[in-house]
Amino acid sequence: MSLARRLVLGAGVWSLVMLILTAIILSAVNRQQTLDLLQSELDATLNTLTRAAGVSADGEVYVFENFAPTDQRYVTPLSGRYWLLLGMDDQNEVISNVSSNSVWDWVLPYDDFQLSDSIAQPGQPVFANTMGPNGEPVRIAVKSIILPEWEHPVILIAGADRRPTDRITRNFLWTLMAALGLLAVGLIFALVIQVRLGLAPLKRVERDVAAIRVGEKQQLDDDYPKEIMPLTVEVNKLLDHNRAVVERARTHVGNLAHALKTPIAVLMNEASGEDNLSQLVRRQTGAMRANVEHYLKRAQAAARAEVLGARTPVEPAIDDLTRLLQRLFDEKGLSVMPGEVEDLTFRGERQDLDEMLGNLLENACKWATKRVRVSAAADGEDRLIIHVDDDGPGLTPEERAEAMKRGVRLDETAPGTGLGLSIVKDLAELYSGRFELDDAPLGGLRARLVLPRVG
Repeated sequence: MSLARRLVLGAGVWSLVMLILTAIILSAVNRQQTLDLLQSELDATLNTLTRAAGVSADGEVYVFENFAPTDQRYVTPLSGRYWLLLGMDDQNEVISNVSSNSVWDWVLPYDDFQLSDSIAQPGQPVFANTMGPNGEPVRIAVKSIILPEWEHPVILIAGADRRPTDRITRNFLWTLMAALGLLAVGLIFALVIQVRLGLAPLKRVERDVAAIRVGEKQQLDDDYPKEIMPLTVEVNKLLDHNRAVVERARTHVGNLAHALKTPIAVLMNEASGEDNLSQLVRRQTGAMRANVEHYLKRAQAAARAEVLGARTPVEPAIDDLTRLLQRLFDEKGLSVMPGEVEDLTFRGERQDLDEMLGNLLENACKWATKRVRVSAAADGEDRLIIHVDDDGPGLTPEERAEAMKRGVRLDETAPGTGLGLSIVKDLAELYSGRFELDDAPLGGLRARLVLPRVG
């Protein structure tokens, strides 16, 4: 999983959890506040009934009409707002009652424990839930009072249909969920933008490293954010170290080449006789020189292949080599010409490209009858393909496999060490490319070279 996706996912999940908790808390607070408001209205009704209540000498409760609650809903039958007065005896049994017109022929339900609780704490309302005449939820408030003309408790009960307040609570919850959902979408969108902006410097580092790899830059810039600067400083140190290592490797290879050439030349000069020993020394010394040249070239190429940023235009290299070989093989009557060559750039050293092309063109000129052609084209997004074709006798599949082995010469009469094609193969592989032999459209041998290119 990418770093950006991890950041967005982690922050998004945490934000959603917090938004859900916020929704739960706000919904609970709103539900409680709505219920408190309803209970305040019921308590206000009980206070009104306290001023309006009366009781006769025999315990019959009644209400002074002038002081009764004036809300029209207490007059309308089954309106959802109700009140009830209960007269109690010395055993706390109900002996009389009076109710609002809204109760109609329905008795406002209450439980004995609600009466007991209210009697135990006179003047304090006790709240409970019950069911209305149509099965609707009803919130009731129960309070006991003592009137001057009656020594036993008088119970006041006020009730209200809870459906309107429950509907308000539900509407608030849906509105809250919609608002928080919209907020969540906005937060996630903002998180994506924030992460993209926050990781933009890393994308810039990626582009700059790619530019270093293809040779457009030598080092990373020094104007990155301070959090990334330690990374860029270390990368620049690594690049400097890489260049130093490559330079030391080149120096050592050069020193080794000079150190070996002189002893080998001395051995060759000393073994100038025609006796068997001299001939044996010359053959072995020649093999030594060929092997030294091969491995020195491979070491040099390996050092160059590790250099970041090397890039070489292909067309100038082909033009220079074909002109040179045209002059060298002009007496043979050969036509050494570039074919269709696209404007491509090899991601590597010019010296290595010349080494590979030179070996292939020289080999083609040795065996060609009249024509040698070179073409170059793009192969995918990051590769280039070079074809060197001749009209010579060509090779069988078995001979092609043998030809690319180090030191193998299919024709001992032709000059050379037998290292040319193996050097090409080794160099191509050092650059993560490949080298193949095939039949040429001209009738002879086709050498196919696939190498990395600068896009």
